[in-house]
Amino acid sequence: METTKGTAIVTGGGKRVGATIVRALLDDGWRVVAHVHHPDDPVPDGAIRAVADLAEADCAERLFDAAGGPVRLLVNCAARFAEDKLGRASAGEFDAHMAVNARAPMLLIDELARQHRDGSALVVNILDAKLAAPNPDFLSYTVSKYALAGLGEVAARALAPQGIRVNAIAPALMLPSGEQDEANFAKVHAHNPLKHGVEVSELVAALRFLIASPGITGQTIAIDGGQRYWALPRDVQFLED
Repeated sequence: METTKGTAIVTGGGKRVGATIVRALLDDGWRVVAHVHHPDDPVPDGAIRAVADLAEADCAERLFDAAGGPVRLLVNCAARFAEDKLGRASAGEFDAHMAVNARAPMLLIDELARQHRDGSALVVNILDAKLAAPNPDFLSYTVSKYALAGLGEVAARALAPQGIRVNAIAPALMLPSGEQDEANFAKVHAHNPLKHGVEVSELVAALRFLIASPGITGQTIAIDGGQRYWALPRDVQFLED
């Protein structure tokens, strides 16, 4: 195996799904910049900690400064996730979701494009399987993920001539989210036609596939056990007590 495959940036790399991605990339020989929000947030052993508030306009500059050289892989994993819906929407909550979930990835992709000189690079945006069959819950979050999906489509078209590929992975529920407790999670994790609870390891496998597939750009890999075919009327966690 190569001693290093280049430098990767993973947003939200200090916990949950982001930390698992960071550990997998380290295992695969990448030099990894793990973004965190607070200076005392831990990152997996071997990763470079980079502190930035993704709601701030200088977030991309901070993360690329931490990289200290060419970036070959950008994984936009961090996301704001707060509950709201029509009838009690909030301008502040909408703006906060858009800043973190859509504007920050745009700034990071833009910085990658600005600094990229030669060779190939890959952007992977982490979306949400619910975009294929949306429901009214988590309004601002959902709209911001649609914005991220649109960003990926535009960026894939714009950056292909530079050798930069842009793809996405859209998983269903993998870990307890928001205020969901373990009992509720256990009931709904496999609530899909395949009766298969999506695991973080499957997202990592999809990421490795995209890294190893230089001819793929502008594509989204959905990992949802077929849940989109059921067109659920509510977010899956609200289907059980």
